Amino acid sequence: MYLVKTPRLLRWYYPSLTWHKSRERKVVYLTFDDGPIPDVTPFVLKTLKHHGIKATFFCIGDNIIKHPKIYLQVRDAGHAIGNHTFNHLKGWATDDASYLENFRQCQQVTQTSLFRPPYGRIKKSQIRALRAELPGINIIMWDVLSGDFDTNLSPEKCLQNVLQHVTNGSVIVFHDSLKAFDRLQYALPRTIEQLIADGYAFEAL
Repeated sequence: MYLVKTPRLLRWYYPSLTWHKSRERKVVYLTFDDGPIPDVTPFVLKTLKHHGIKATFFCIGDNIIKHPKIYLQVRDAGHAIGNHTFNHLKGWATDDASYLENFRQCQQVTQTSLFRPPYGRIKKSQIRALRAELPGINIIMWDVLSGDFDTNLSPEKCLQNVLQHVTNGSVIVFHDSLKAFDRLQYALPRTIEQLIADGYAFEAL
């Protein structure tokens, strides 16, 4: 189970996390989790470049080590980089010490102040540990989830998940992963084209 639109109750329970940006500006923030991955991440980069858009990539440290050239392509294109742990750990199922060490492993290669917990699952104790480790860290969640990782979801439904819920300041989640690629290929370009037509601008976090 997952929720396409993040409920207010969850945002209330974790008020110190970033769920969206200013609602006063007609700007949205595309984010991509789980890369870098051959074929998939280059497709995203090509699509973003075509439209002159900067986005934010929450990278898994192990994937950076495996695919360093693709990681450099993301960085050198001027996109923002975020830490997504080294091994995509689920916070709720991981003790705090192990979670922090996995964060550190990824941080060695990303050197960023942005962090997104895999699966959006993080304990309050882990939030405190991360902030003690890296004062000024910005823990980024989202308010619109495309669902592109869901293999039972049609590409068109993935597109509509975004277009029906996006608003000013939305942080939108896609995944540059093999599992998501079929839906990502369809939904990402169409999302961008429609949001541009609707007058939205795009920024990195």
